[in-house]
Amino acid sequence: MNVTSNTTTKKKLHIRILKATLRFVLFFAIFVGLYLLAAFTIPKIAVDAEPDSNDDMDIYIKTNGVHTDIVMPVKSDMIDWHQLFRYEHTEARDSSAKYLALGWGDKGFYLQTPTWADLKFSVAFKAAFGLSSSAIHATFYKELNEDETCRKIMISRNQYQRLIDYVKESLEFHSAGSILKIDTDANYSEFDAFYEAKGSYSLFHTCNTWANNGLKACGQKACWWTPLDKGIFEKYK
Repeated sequence: MNVTSNTTTKKKLHIRILKATLRFVLFFAIFVGLYLLAAFTIPKIAVDAEPDSNDDMDIYIKTNGVHTDIVMPVKSDMIDWHQLFRYEHTEARDSSAKYLALGWGDKGFYLQTPTWADLKFSVAFKAAFGLSSSAIHATFYKELNEDETCRKIMISRNQYQRLIDYVKESLEFHSAGSILKIDTDANYSEFDAFYEAKGSYSLFHTCNTWANNGLKACGQKACWWTPLDKGIFEKYK
């Protein structure tokens, strides 16, 4: 009787485990399907640009095919970004750069995943579910060429000030007023550096969501929400 009872108990346990596994797989499949549906449909809901005829400042949006940066002049009469993002923080130390590209993202992904082949499950899991900290990636450029990966946007001074405020609100500052540079060798080129940022990356607040929210903050065409760069660039064809 004991042997039979133990066998029956084990079978019931195996059945419960199998059912729990199937429920998890089904839930995960439904979640992924709904997320992908949202990621490709909600970005089509557009936020219109503010009507403003004083187009005095030029900014850019730039993508590498996955990630969107907001690009601004290094120096203008409104702000000198070099006072925060120092040329000296980069390997090149090139003070002739005219433009500064800024992107926000998951710190672990930025620093531990130089290529997709280096992606670890732990890094991806933490990034997907907002379990790690974030960083700002700053890249200096001497020139920019407009094409399908780089679009110029003219905005007013008032709108540019709002973009400046948005960027500053995303950064972590020392008490002395300087921003917190991340010491790392995981740079993408000799013209970039990483800085501590506020917030957490997740499936619902990605690098492209940050850039999209920046465009909304300064009154430009944007998506209602987007986790992908495609939704943004469709507005600027």
